[in-house]
Amino acid sequence: MPFAPTGIAGLFTLRLDWHRDQRGGFVRVFDTEVFAGHGLPDTYVQTNLSITDRAGTVRGLHFQRAPAAETKLVRCLRGALFDVVVDLRPASPTRWQWRSFDLRGHDDTLLVVPPGCAHGFQALADDTEVLYQMSAAYAPELAGGVRHDDPALAIAWPLPVTLLSARDAAWPLLADAMHD
Repeated sequence: MPFAPTGIAGLFTLRLDWHRDQRGGFVRVFDTEVFAGHGLPDTYVQTNLSITDRAGTVRGLHFQRAPAAETKLVRCLRGALFDVVVDLRPASPTRWQWRSFDLRGHDDTLLVVPPGCAHGFQALADDTEVLYQMSAAYAPELAGGVRHDDPALAIAWPLPVTLLSARDAAWPLLADAMHD
């Protein structure tokens, strides 16, 4: 399970190490000792699956505040997505920076998103399916987000944004939402 750093503390890509034979393949996706060795939670309490029907749709950028701040494990099972993580942590040297990842179904990449970072994605293909595991249960009263089109971030989404939920369109700009 090779973890690759991304330049933002706690944000990793993880390449799955498949073992293949005439029957097909087998892969270990999670190992408590390996994750703990990287300073990551060894318990995930919630698993979610999202299916995005249309390419161009953006979901996010979402996060949860403490005490429900969460580590997320993200994997594209089908389709393709442009995945974005924004560092919102006040003490982080990479605060307000973002990284993007091209995740595709069956490409053997898992994304580990640390607490204090906003996460979202744009579907690059119709019927894109994404699996998430979270280290904390969803707490609606602690849920937050920032706008996908925030000029302070200047995220270059690869496709025109064709669909966005009303909630995601209403998130505040960073300048209005985040105060030390």
